[in-house]
Amino acid sequence: MAIQWFPGHMHVTQKAIKERIKDIDVVIELLDARLPGASRNPLLDQITGHRLRLKVLNKQDLADPERTEAWLAHYNGLKDTRAIALDASDKAPAQRLIKACRELAPHRSGMDKPLRVLICGIPNVGKSTLMNTLVGRKAAKTGDEAGVTRMEQRINLASDFYLFDTPGMLWPKLTVEKGGYHLAASGAVGRNAYDEEEVALELLQSLKGPYPHLLQARYKLDPSLDIAQAHEDTLLEAIGRKRGAVIGGNRVNTTKAAEVVLNDFRQNLLGRVTLETPEQFAQWQAEADAREAALQKVREEKAKGRKRSFRGERESWEQPGQGPESADSEDGTDSEQA
Repeated sequence: MAIQWFPGHMHVTQKAIKERIKDIDVVIELLDARLPGASRNPLLDQITGHRLRLKVLNKQDLADPERTEAWLAHYNGLKDTRAIALDASDKAPAQRLIKACRELAPHRSGMDKPLRVLICGIPNVGKSTLMNTLVGRKAAKTGDEAGVTRMEQRINLASDFYLFDTPGMLWPKLTVEKGGYHLAASGAVGRNAYDEEEVALELLQSLKGPYPHLLQARYKLDPSLDIAQAHEDTLLEAIGRKRGAVIGGNRVNTTKAAEVVLNDFRQNLLGRVTLETPEQFAQWQAEADAREAALQKVREEKAKGRKRSFRGERESWEQPGQGPESADSEDGTDSEQA
């Protein structure tokens, strides 16, 4: 089942960004370093146009360092884009963000030409924590639920540096299914929009190949179990048994086991992991684009079929005695005259 979540306040945020972007010099997109492809919002590309942009891989201390470097290289290879990685709760790396923005737009400085920066990101990516770190006080609300920030905030980081914070926003249709599951696993999607067991299984599928040693270390699974090759259903059941999620008949409560896996990931108890590589996500995106193109073709064919059907009906009506008016009487005589 594909995951979709675009509540009303996100539509309001989209409209607010469209209005604000007219006065913005640099757009910062905060990404989750554990899912740098899935947490990139394609809608921002449409809204922000050709604005200079800084991709910030947040929570780098929770991500796989090798994969983080691969993603930085990927994003730094894009036009008018720079990418850095940082931990939003660390004061020193956060200052790098200001420096990077000034380097992107060196022509904007001083009170007459202040640097105007818009910071965006998906829900629960750590924007509010970063904002509080930058200003050294609690200027923005934080929380582990998607959608804590609900209104735009402006913070002056310097006399000529204006930072506009926006609520977390996804996009109307998550076409990359794997990316949708990764977003749900991270807590970026409202809990009523997905099935926890399904998301946990997809998470285990993403983890078992590159990080079997971390799953083994966390859950102390049977050494004879080949984690990398095991089906995710088998892994979820094994984890459930280890964590005591057993019900009558010696059956595993897979719903409870799924909660364990998701909570461990969100609380960073599995170790440093990154769920996707640039190559993997590019493949998922290509497959999603192909599916969307096929669906669009089907929709267009159906629309053409309806038009042909309508034209055929209209042509039959235009034949003598075949139009709708002929139905007024069987012999073609106007019913009023009759």
